[in-house]
Amino acid sequence: MKRLFSLVLAGIVGGFIALLGAYTFLPEKLVEQPTNFVKQAKYLNVSPNAPNLPGDFVEAADKAMSAVVHISASSSPKEDRRNDRDPFRFFFDDDVFSNPFRERMPRQGSGSGVIYSTDGFIITNNHVVEYAEELEVTLADNRKFIGKIVGTDKKTDLAVIKIEGEDLTTLEIADSDRARVGEWVLAVGNPFDLTSTVTAGIISAKGRDIDLLDGNTSIETFIQTDAAVNPGNSGGALVTADGELLGINTAIATRNGVFSGYSFAIPVNLVTRIADDIIEFGSYQRAFLGVHIYPLDSEEADDLGVNFTQGVVIETLEDGGSAQYAGLQPKDIIIRVNDKAIKSVPDLQEIVGRAKVGDVLELVIVRRGREVEIPVRLRAQS
Repeated sequence: MKRLFSLVLAGIVGGFIALLGAYTFLPEKLVEQPTNFVKQAKYLNVSPNAPNLPGDFVEAADKAMSAVVHISASSSPKEDRRNDRDPFRFFFDDDVFSNPFRERMPRQGSGSGVIYSTDGFIITNNHVVEYAEELEVTLADNRKFIGKIVGTDKKTDLAVIKIEGEDLTTLEIADSDRARVGEWVLAVGNPFDLTSTVTAGIISAKGRDIDLLDGNTSIETFIQTDAAVNPGNSGGALVTADGELLGINTAIATRNGVFSGYSFAIPVNLVTRIADDIIEFGSYQRAFLGVHIYPLDSEEADDLGVNFTQGVVIETLEDGGSAQYAGLQPKDIIIRVNDKAIKSVPDLQEIVGRAKVGDVLELVIVRRGREVEIPVRLRAQS
């Protein structure tokens, strides 16, 4: 019995000595391991921040609201020549479309605009001011001015008006070419005469052609968003999450006259090109390529013997046009212009629309299966 007790006591003492030695001689980092584990556990319990999701849009909204104005337009009955066009209605905020006696009544409506220069040039939509005889412009601080039309362009639905102001608030201009589907945007305007209203959404698509503007020479290359816009937003600002001007809100897809999920804005790179011409010359000095085109699809690709399905096919050329002088031909497939890929008709329309008379565009086409580079000097429409 004594021997058994001695063995147990020796085991206990030996185990104690072994633990003491391990604590004394093992590397320090092993001793500290539980502390590291605790730190890691605390890190894992912290909610991560999504890198592309802003905490809020307060700063962007503050910038944009100060630069967006309310436009009230009125005209006499003889000037009312509009048509109601469903499903894509313009945003003129009135009820005269449904009134069978509208030709006997004065016309009044409202929309929005964006201050473009500190001395009072304002960008809006052509359909907001096209038939207006009187314009009243109200700033975000409730100051009111009489506005005058500087010039309009029906083919892009843009207009510039002028008020006599000084030191007005403007927005930084974004680069709409760099905007990407999925980016956050804000729509700022005056829907239903509710001044300085801000809604948020994302870019749903780019380069949309919704067949809204009349004529073969109209330019439609809209930025599509799901930010809520309604009658009265027309001419207002589409801005980035940083508060930079990205486009001019122009139309909504709707069957009932109010927002149904998607809205459309003219990209700012096209807007500024046209606005600068209107301010300098009174009208848009447009260059023309002189082609009638249609989008490439899989069926047409088979007919033309190519193994790709994105591009623009030349159907016919206008006599004396830029394309004819440069040597372009029917059935040429335009795939790049100035190193930018051309995947759709709006892609080409926007590039040509932003160019000036005399500019040279470097086109890459596919002709009978071979790539050919052709420089085209743009001419004015004859």
